[in-house]
Amino acid sequence: MISIDFDIQSGIISTETRKGDLKMNIVLLEKMIQFYNNKAFTHNYIFGYTYNNNIYMVKVTSEILTLILKLDKASRGAGYALRFKPNRAIKDLLMTKGAQVLCSAEYFNELCAESKYNKGEIFEKLVTEQAGQTWEKDNVPFTKDGDLTVNGIAYQIKYEKATFINEAQMDRMARA
Repeated sequence: MISIDFDIQSGIISTETRKGDLKMNIVLLEKMIQFYNNKAFTHNYIFGYTYNNNIYMVKVTSEILTLILKLDKASRGAGYALRFKPNRAIKDLLMTKGAQVLCSAEYFNELCAESKYNKGEIFEKLVTEQAGQTWEKDNVPFTKDGDLTVNGIAYQIKYEKATFINEAQMDRMARA
């Protein structure tokens, strides 16, 4: 069972599960996206997801983030995390934004099983190679550069379950 609350004075809309362990707060979601956008080197994204036994990629800009990102509990007491965890409705929306098949889900999963890299890194590698570039694993922060630059446009590359930022990271960045 889910309850929905709306505070007229603060404008906060939240939902709470019966167990009370997860609250979705629209205001916090928007503030986290705004914080991320203010710090981000680029506002262009390539998102990846599984849909009908294929891996799709879609190029979008930050205007869509409030529609496709979610709040989730961060690990190790880091508060909430801003994540790309698309459900079927979000995947359907992304399909209308020019999504294209990158590879089959079977091929992708085989690559992941044979690799030391995680799914996000494998997705980034495939997208980079499709763009005719050589992929190298790096740890360049989202504030310094994109993951891929094509025709002078930098992109952040995110695959399902990717974390953008969490509250603890925001706190550290705000104090730096």
